[in-house]
Amino acid sequence: MTLALKHEQMTGHPERGVHVVVRNTDRVFESKQGEVIALSNVNLEAKPGEFLVIVGPSGCGKSTLLRMIAGLDQPTNGSIELLAPEGKHATNSMVFHGRTLFPWLTLRGNVAYGPKMHGVNAAEAYERADELLELVGLRGFERSWPHQISEGMRQRVSLARALATDPDLLLMDEPFGALDEQTRYILQEELLRIWGDSGKTVLFVTHSIEEALMLGDRVLVMTARPGHIAREVSVPFGRPRTLTEIRANPAFAPLFQEIWSTLREEVERGGAFS
Repeated sequence: MTLALKHEQMTGHPERGVHVVVRNTDRVFESKQGEVIALSNVNLEAKPGEFLVIVGPSGCGKSTLLRMIAGLDQPTNGSIELLAPEGKHATNSMVFHGRTLFPWLTLRGNVAYGPKMHGVNAAEAYERADELLELVGLRGFERSWPHQISEGMRQRVSLARALATDPDLLLMDEPFGALDEQTRYILQEELLRIWGDSGKTVLFVTHSIEEALMLGDRVLVMTARPGHIAREVSVPFGRPRTLTEIRANPAFAPLFQEIWSTLREEVERGGAFS
């Protein structure tokens, strides 16, 4: 299939996602050495149902930004708004980098944990967990323990757990960074399938330019610390998309170079070579 360069094909169900607006936002931390300015004058907007990807040098504040959008941290200055359809309260879930499952709960128990904490009765929560584990390809592993499955499977469970409360906004902080290449490609395509069916807004942080172009409607490139948005790149590839197809598209290399040139300049300026 040839990839169409049509923006109309890029989003899922915009009427169902949350609208994210970050305006003039700073985050300053206090340390023994004085103030540390992590983020300075960050401005971004994620449209309802959009898949927005953020890349930037190590230590530029990407994770801090996601945590503030999630409500786990507060900006020092500026504002962050999550606007859900029809004025309802906007909800979000976050998928972190690395191992975050509860080791004392089965996979089923991990996924059911969120709904149960929100007052859903146990039977309904476990039924929802079973449905989501099947959705991410883990049917038959419901009663397995986290230590009994691979890292790629654990990340599938983390995704199912994030979806279990049916959030309007999905925040993902390098969820595939520790995976082998083959598993990462499979989960990227699986995530796109789930997103396309759900219409949720997704904010996704990654260090991989290729992953950003595979997943995103737009890519935001952040500066070295103090982080702010240096460049916005629209991704023109139609959906559904696969990595093989976008790599073969003539637009891929110029887009990759455009993002890398900005990112390399910021990495070198910040001395962030890790």
